[in-house]
Amino acid sequence: MVDTTEGGTAGGRGTAGGRGTPGARRPADDTAGRPAGRWAPGDHILWRYRDNADRRQFHIARPMTVVQDTPELLAVWMAPGTPCIKPVLDDGTPVHREPLATRYTRPRRTVRDHWFGTGVLKLARPGDPWSVWLFWEDDWQFKNWYVNLEEPRRRWTGGIDSEDHFLDLCVYPDRHWEWRDEDEFAQAQRDGLMNSAQAAEVRSAGRAAIAQISAWRGPFADGWEDWRPDPAWEVPGLPEDWDRAPDHLRS
Repeated sequence: MVDTTEGGTAGGRGTAGGRGTPGARRPADDTAGRPAGRWAPGDHILWRYRDNADRRQFHIARPMTVVQDTPELLAVWMAPGTPCIKPVLDDGTPVHREPLATRYTRPRRTVRDHWFGTGVLKLARPGDPWSVWLFWEDDWQFKNWYVNLEEPRRRWTGGIDSEDHFLDLCVYPDRHWEWRDEDEFAQAQRDGLMNSAQAAEVRSAGRAAIAQISAWRGPFADGWEDWRPDPAWEVPGLPEDWDRAPDHLRS
């Protein structure tokens, strides 16, 4: 998974366009004037990941702005500078700087930080065991799609929750792709964070994603690389109770 310190330097904001024009921000628990169980463009929600070693705990939380929420697709925007929660080792060392052999066995804690890269657009279809992230350069030159293999997301009133599956894919504008983080995927299995049956399911999910890439289906073929955020959007804040238990879970 991409860390908060990766993805380039913070980029500027663009103008609204692409997949519809977002409306004004409304609180995530305000359901007036929208389909039941759906967020409105401009709403702020949390995108969280559970700790792979203790699924009762969350170790990643990122406030996001809703771009689109339909039965077919949830699209959310993480702006540069977004405050977030990320894991570090107990002495404060960034996880990605720890040698792989001990990366998943050393004690960890969570810290507050900010997303230091350019903004990220995240796309998730219900039931898919992955989400698709779009990255740009500072000047909005499109860089790549990133397929984050993960547990299908569960919705709750304040956002969505998932669990990262270590293995990922990177897809480039010329449509070629490559596996990413295979070393971390293997180490997670050696350290008991994933058994062989689970690993086989994750690899199978990756192959299913590759089939969609090879056929150039949505969301890769849907033109999201031309989308830009509404310049009026504010960077969402991180709630004090970012790790609260999810309520009113829904599909």
